[in-house]
Amino acid sequence: MIVLTERFENALVYCVQLHRNQQRKGKPVPYIAHLLSVSALVLEDGGNEDEAIAALLHDALEDQPDKTSREEIARRFGQQVLSLVNSCTDTPITYLGGIKPPWRQRKEAYLSHVRTGANGAMRVALADKVHNGRELVADYQREGEKVWMRFHAGKGDQLWYYRSLRLAFREGGAGGQLFDTFEKVLSELEQLCQQA
Repeated sequence: MIVLTERFENALVYCVQLHRNQQRKGKPVPYIAHLLSVSALVLEDGGNEDEAIAALLHDALEDQPDKTSREEIARRFGQQVLSLVNSCTDTPITYLGGIKPPWRQRKEAYLSHVRTGANGAMRVALADKVHNGRELVADYQREGEKVWMRFHAGKGDQLWYYRSLRLAFREGGAGGQLFDTFEKVLSELEQLCQQA
């Protein structure tokens, strides 16, 4: 049984403080909904408290570099949480708070990193991509091809990335229910794209 302590409660509050003014791309949905969903997927997959906290904070360094830092996350939640958060960001340490490298370059580096990630990092990364994929499928069903306009990369690049993630997760040793869910989401996305 997974026991959540005051650390998780503190992470929830901190997460809301960091992301309260942020919304999902192209939608009037608070960004916190994504972070809560990723954390829930991690817990439902048997993740521990550190993994659940990292799921809440997995985009903090990337999206809110002016409000937090690696040092602050480590101070509040420990080195293990920081390590997991570092593993789940696609923005290199040297670019946080500055200009990000091009989209494809960041994704290729992330894919390389996923292949060598520890189990906890793999679980958080998979949960993130499952939730993003589910949202993309639902939005695509509602909006059709215009859904791609909200991203920095178009349909072809997004499909390349999701397919490459499947391979990277597989090569990294991912398995179980969360990986099966990711494969189902990707299959549904591919079918929708073929029908368009």
